[in-house]
Amino acid sequence: MPQPVLLLGAGRAAHGGFPLARIAAVHPVVLVDASAPGWARPHLSGHLAADPAREAETAETVARYAARHPVAGVLTWSREHLTAAARIAGRLGLPGLSYETAAVCADAAAARALLARHRVAPAGPDDTAGPQVSAEAVVLDDEVRITALTRTTRLRHSVHAHDGLLHNRFLRQTVEKAVRALGLTHTVAHVGLRLTERGPRVTGVAPHLPGDLIPWLVERATGVDLVGAALALACGAAVEVTPTRQRAAAIRFADGAARRASREYWVVEGEDALECERALDAA
Repeated sequence: MPQPVLLLGAGRAAHGGFPLARIAAVHPVVLVDASAPGWARPHLSGHLAADPAREAETAETVARYAARHPVAGVLTWSREHLTAAARIAGRLGLPGLSYETAAVCADAAAARALLARHRVAPAGPDDTAGPQVSAEAVVLDDEVRITALTRTTRLRHSVHAHDGLLHNRFLRQTVEKAVRALGLTHTVAHVGLRLTERGPRVTGVAPHLPGDLIPWLVERATGVDLVGAALALACGAAVEVTPTRQRAAAIRFADGAARRASREYWVVEGEDALECERALDAA
């Protein structure tokens, strides 16, 4: 039987439900969190009652568990738990971000300052015009592979395998410089960008799986399994990120009170971005 994977924080169902189900199909998942939400329990093989915000105590709890049960890897998709995950992975001798890198990525102001020192242009208060996109990247040693671009509007995300921005050298250079400035290695990264008249500006870097079903969109559009890549990297296994599909996929969230009441969303896929937009408009 495969060794268990430790997950620090389940997050919200809309954020973590898809990756958790995928990971649980491959490895037993032990949740490390103060409590286990009901939606997550069917996918869990165990629960360690510990608050990841209390890093030292949580690391001790995990170390006692790992002394009896060998662990394959440590994962989180929560910015607030990055340092705890790094601390635990380092203590157990497992792959993961260094503690220093995790600490910078968990602190938006520190990350902006470090990007600026490395001459990576962060988005400023005046950079409110221009499209918002995010690069979904897999970092392997010194190689940054942009697997897809997510285009974002107020209530929509869309991914198109043939997005012309994938060939924009300024965007690719900005993503690569941001990843290297923060010292990211062996991780999945979600790099937010604002496309301004002065060029791409970085709005944020999350060295973990993105939420809002973006991994699902990437997989439906390109065939690249970001969840599988994150799991493989956490376990020190080989990663496969070769595209196998050439389609588009998109998601639209319910607006206003409807979203707060029901948390509904619509997901579609098609041959291209226009087909997806029409399907979402019809929905």
